[in-house]
Amino acid sequence: MIKNTCFKKFYIFFSLTFYLLLTTSCGLYKNTQGKNIPTNAMERAKQNVKEGKGMSVGNMIKGRRSTNYEFSTSNPMWRATLDTLDFIPFSTVDYSGGLIITDWYGDNNKINQSLKITVRFLSNEIQSNSLKITVHQKKCSTQNNCATKVIKSKIEEELKQTILTSAAILDQNKK
Repeated sequence: MIKNTCFKKFYIFFSLTFYLLLTTSCGLYKNTQGKNIPTNAMERAKQNVKEGKGMSVGNMIKGRRSTNYEFSTSNPMWRATLDTLDFIPFSTVDYSGGLIITDWYGDNNKINQSLKITVRFLSNEIQSNSLKITVHQKKCSTQNNCATKVIKSKIEEELKQTILTSAAILDQNKK
């Protein structure tokens, strides 16, 4: 009989405690009355972005840093470079690092020779000193015997002039 009354008391105590926790919600939910929270998911997402809320894998790894990158499509130098080099496949395109590297490109006339072009953006201003263009040449005597070197050629200057001219035109059309 003693066991039965102890069990009943424990059961009643546990039930009341569980009921109280369940009905009061332990204060986990905040009162949202009076706040302007959109019901549409897309509008809530826009509001969260505007307020700087939310998380991403990048923010979790490197922490939140406030950087202000100009969007790549609004940068005339970047767009002009992509337009100029669109005939060559790209191996690396990094807007935040200001770097474009093409894949090896060979002309049909010169089977054993190919070129790779690297464009580094030193500034967003449309000036000749805002770009650094490097051309690498690869010559192969046999299939596994290739030599690679940086070359100075007219290609660098022609590319720079074409990119700067295109960027100036894009910048003028933007205004």
